Amino acid sequence: METFDVVVIGGGHAGCEAAHASARMGCLTALITLDQSRIASMSCNPAIGGLAKGQLVKEIDALGGIMGVITDRSAIQYRRLNSSKGPAVRSSRAQCDRAAYSQNMQNYLSNIKNLAIFSGEVSEILTLDRAVSRVVLGDGAQIGCRAVIVTSGTFLRGMMFTGNEQTAGGRWGDPAAVGLSKSLENLGFRLGRLKTGTPPRLHKKSIDYSQLEKQTGDANPLAFSFYQKPNPFPFLPQVSCHISYTNEKTHRIIEENFSRSPLFTGVIQGVGPRYCPSIEDKVRRFRDKQRHQIFLEPEGLNTDLVYVNGISTSLPKDVQEKFVRSIVGLEEAVFIRYGYAVEYDCIDARQLRTTFESKDISGLYCAGQINGTSGYEEAAAQGLVAGINAAASVQGRDPFVLTRSDAYIGVLADDLVLKGADEPYRMFTSRAENRLLLREDNADLRLSEKGWKLGLLSEENYRSFNQKQAEIEKSKGELLRFYVMPREDVNQWLSQRGMPSMKDRVRGDIFLRRPEVSWAELCNLGLPGRDTSPEISEQVEIQVKYDGYIRRDGSLLERLRKNEYFRIPEDVDFDQVPGLSNEVRVRLKLTRPETLGQASRLQGVTPAAVANLMIFLKMRLKAPERSVK
Repeated sequence: METFDVVVIGGGHAGCEAAHASARMGCLTALITLDQSRIASMSCNPAIGGLAKGQLVKEIDALGGIMGVITDRSAIQYRRLNSSKGPAVRSSRAQCDRAAYSQNMQNYLSNIKNLAIFSGEVSEILTLDRAVSRVVLGDGAQIGCRAVIVTSGTFLRGMMFTGNEQTAGGRWGDPAAVGLSKSLENLGFRLGRLKTGTPPRLHKKSIDYSQLEKQTGDANPLAFSFYQKPNPFPFLPQVSCHISYTNEKTHRIIEENFSRSPLFTGVIQGVGPRYCPSIEDKVRRFRDKQRHQIFLEPEGLNTDLVYVNGISTSLPKDVQEKFVRSIVGLEEAVFIRYGYAVEYDCIDARQLRTTFESKDISGLYCAGQINGTSGYEEAAAQGLVAGINAAASVQGRDPFVLTRSDAYIGVLADDLVLKGADEPYRMFTSRAENRLLLREDNADLRLSEKGWKLGLLSEENYRSFNQKQAEIEKSKGELLRFYVMPREDVNQWLSQRGMPSMKDRVRGDIFLRRPEVSWAELCNLGLPGRDTSPEISEQVEIQVKYDGYIRRDGSLLERLRKNEYFRIPEDVDFDQVPGLSNEVRVRLKLTRPETLGQASRLQGVTPAAVANLMIFLKMRLKAPERSVK
């Protein structure tokens, strides 16, 4: 029987990050997937990033993960969303070449030391004394291991729906995984069913682009990776996307066929994503809207497939053809693939720790859509954390935990293990209480030190990180030494921008705090920093302009830390805590929070209940040990 330190089940975005992290940290790692040629396949839109998701990708990269690196090698359009708004909500997005992304990931993983990749289906996870011992493959072969990471995506008992057509599978062209669900149930996991979907793919030559609104990428795009920016950049030729809209005729066709939708006839039992609904769900829920925006996005440079973002559907094929051809520019649309919904098993993530390890089975981790999330970025973030912790466990190192104040990844983990997911979970900037501190532009400054200590970030990249920090401090020092003088040309410059004239000199950092003033304009007034790189000047500008808010948020965080991280022992008996209602006891026993901070965020757990729990735990710590006769 072959033996590994860590076995990763599934070759999607979570599995890739998990396997890479584990192997990079020195563990002998096996990645087992149904089809090696489908590793890192982008089942839905071949795009990475987006609102709040861009922050996740930047954090993955800052820690030494690989999603950002592969994106920069595969991107065919970059756009920074919310660029005109504050830095807390700016997010990067890239449309990728689907085939290039998958191939680049496979090439990258094939060169990772300590990593072996196998094709196969894992049907069972075996344990010894409530700890992982080995996995069993569909052909009966067994592989010994000390940790297992399940990243099965939408494949667990996956079923695809297009109208009345039902096909077993986790995505188009791939079979379902049928054995592992039963094994997880036998190990004590509570399973549920969720649903996601995808729109039709059209032939680009059948689309009348002359009637559509063109959407170009950024003129000066920003790379996702802080440390492995390809040369040249952008690495691939850049293309445009296009915009159209549904209309009243489209909505009428869809409404007339509600009775043929498996969503509304009870055929699909799983709950779909509220924030990314199917077109039939949008038409039903938003009857007052006369149109819905759709994006026509190319799937690559060497393919005719166009992804129609915004009309995910499981309606019958003939209905899809009819309503799609009612949309401006798509009157002659040729279908290469029809839209479909997929229903699949997931676990109750409240049975996991924030490391994504099972609270009941030592060495068993789950990451990605099996935990109830949607999106490549959320999956990759979980895979990275699970891979790090599986390796750390094998090596006898301390667990790696990111908190809500550390990263969006910490927000994601905390939300999942406390609340579970009764619908596919999607990250938003509004979920992060400290989003001004957790910006995508400073992900490296927040996390790269951690990535280097883990062994994921190379020495070369760590030197680059330290150099960036030094350049930021140098530029901030230049601001403190520079003064804007009340010269005639300066006052004229101010007057042209609607600002009052100066009578006294103003120090550079104070002048830069004005909303109308940028680093570049300050350089035009004499600041010796014209050659400063854009990423350094942006960082300095944000830190200076938002200094008061950043310090205020940092102060609030420090006051919260004391009780936020007060640990709750795993063996605590919540029935012994005085003053708790039966409802609170049930919630605490179901979720088993790891800290007082987590307990305080559980629905229905009042501040008084948290106070009672804290007093109980502190008294328990002070109580003398009972002697054993």
